[in-house]
Amino acid sequence: MMKWTVLSDNRAHDPRMETEHGLSVLLETERLRVLLDTGASDIFIRNAEKLGVDLGNVDYVFVSHGHADHAGGLQHFLVKNQRAKVIVSPEALAGTFFSKRLCLHSITPAWPSELDGRTINVGGHACELEEGLRVIARIPSSRPKPQGNQRLYVQDVDGNLAPDDFRHEQALYVDGLLFTGCAHCGLENILEACPWPVHTVVGGFHLLDGCESEDELMALAMRLKAAYPHVRFYTGHCTGDVAFEVLHRVMGNRLFAFSCGESVLV
Repeated sequence: MMKWTVLSDNRAHDPRMETEHGLSVLLETERLRVLLDTGASDIFIRNAEKLGVDLGNVDYVFVSHGHADHAGGLQHFLVKNQRAKVIVSPEALAGTFFSKRLCLHSITPAWPSELDGRTINVGGHACELEEGLRVIARIPSSRPKPQGNQRLYVQDVDGNLAPDDFRHEQALYVDGLLFTGCAHCGLENILEACPWPVHTVVGGFHLLDGCESEDELMALAMRLKAAYPHVRFYTGHCTGDVAFEVLHRVMGNRLFAFSCGESVLV
């Protein structure tokens, strides 16, 4: 039995919850408490307090990639919790990231100095950190990536902007649950890179409204439904409302929308 609770997201049905363009989820199992991303600010901490959730005994923080809407709250968490290890890609820590959505702006988080001695860097493509806690890194790209990635850049060694290839993105697997972060590498690529059985997928899918066509979304939904008939998909954050409706039209009760303050038992 495990439980996950959305602490930061773009949407909320609970009027007590604050929202932001960010994502943070607390995953609790019988053995572990893992914070999956930290949103863009300290909103996830304030929402946790309103929900009666104690973040002081979190064992691990997993940072899915190097964007501020997923790592911006890390500095606030490390002040509150002095024991949790931080699972983060070295490429995320070293990168300088930009978005050209609306206008060119930095989306690089302010990495806290308290990270010293607390990080776990994953080598290789997939590894187990402890029983049931596994990380998937260096995700191959045999399937298409989200078209919204075309507005996202990383600064190269010469200081020029280059398209982000998302080598800094990781996914986390715990006892059958797969956390995708934003799924910039592509949901299908992440699932194919996971060598362990999956029953639940949680995270953003980076299917921004206006990027993929309806036909492309329906084709994706049909592939997911056929390839993963027993998997339940939960999404929010960077999955657009229109994109969700198109996917849901095909996937039905295999696809669910989450919002801030929601808890799910698995």
